Amino acid sequence: MIRRHLARSALIVLALAVLLAACGSSQRSQPVPLSMLTEAVDLQLIAPLETPTAFAIRPGDPPEIAYVASQNGAVYRVDVSSGGTREVASLRDRTKASGERGLLGLAFSPNGNEMYVHFTDLDGNTNVNAIEMANDTPDIETMRTLLFVEQPYSNHNGGQLLVDEKGNLLIGLGDGGASGDPLGHGQNPASLLGKILRISPNPTGSQTPYDIPGDNPFVQSATAAPEVLFLGLRNPWRFSIDGVTGDFWIADVGQNTTEEINQVPAPGIGANLGWNLREGSRSFSSSTSEELTDPVYEWPNTGGASAIGGFVYRGSAIPELKGRYVFADFGQRGLLALDPDTGSVTKLDLPISAVVAFGQDNNQELYVVSLSSGVWALRPAR
Repeated sequence: MIRRHLARSALIVLALAVLLAACGSSQRSQPVPLSMLTEAVDLQLIAPLETPTAFAIRPGDPPEIAYVASQNGAVYRVDVSSGGTREVASLRDRTKASGERGLLGLAFSPNGNEMYVHFTDLDGNTNVNAIEMANDTPDIETMRTLLFVEQPYSNHNGGQLLVDEKGNLLIGLGDGGASGDPLGHGQNPASLLGKILRISPNPTGSQTPYDIPGDNPFVQSATAAPEVLFLGLRNPWRFSIDGVTGDFWIADVGQNTTEEINQVPAPGIGANLGWNLREGSRSFSSSTSEELTDPVYEWPNTGGASAIGGFVYRGSAIPELKGRYVFADFGQRGLLALDPDTGSVTKLDLPISAVVAFGQDNNQELYVVSLSSGVWALRPAR
């Protein structure tokens, strides 16, 4: 998602802004500048880490423990109750934290025995690797590759990792970069780029690093990669699954005009989200008779915008947010909340900027990751 060019510290933040920067046009009305919801929520800074990019909960850990990835290759164990942090792993010698590259995604196997990482290597190619956990510490010596994808350009690397309730690993990959998807990856079902993938990782020592889930939409196709779950994406930096409805919520970073949020019910796997035939709901490169899925919400880029996907709030601490999809725009201060029933979006006027990710704990409470300031907890206002 880190979308154009980053350099170091402040430059990294600036670049990431560019990286995430996208564009827009509006299918629904623009968010209200100030929402009464703002009066119900607050933010608490948990860990002021350098350039954090992803937040994950490890199954079996105490409820106050989370893991946070940094673009520079570090992985931290964070106590969200005390704010204590400890670096537990480093991929600094394997990844280059510049532009849209670096350590971009983090997740854990259902039993907590393995950590999954999504990073670009020193040559700029995508690596999705598994690392065995030794108690609460990843053992880098055990790292093995699950998926390797060559990247034709330096941007649009995607970055999201998500483990679903069946233990499958979902992987977000951008279209490979440059401008306008010149290599046509988004609409090429045989390419892994411009897609969300779903695989089932195999244990160490297996003949193949992963299997294909039997219910993947293209598992029987002769022309599509069986790993593909969704296609037609430009840069699906962050996405989530609603644990109550099973809906997929996919934020796709736009190019010239439109940032978009997509809601796809579970039976809709295999959906084509349109890029590069469309940007949002607008025609981009050509027309088509193929069935495309339009976003449920889109908005214009007014400079530096990038859609940052979040979660449908299912916690109990902030009842006013119940059932609303909380997300962000990298280029805007504060957060946004979408009502799935009405499609309306309201702004949460909160003191946070450069949001790059969200996290959810075992109680379905939300955390917000800012590239410039660290990890925050979404709390009820007091």
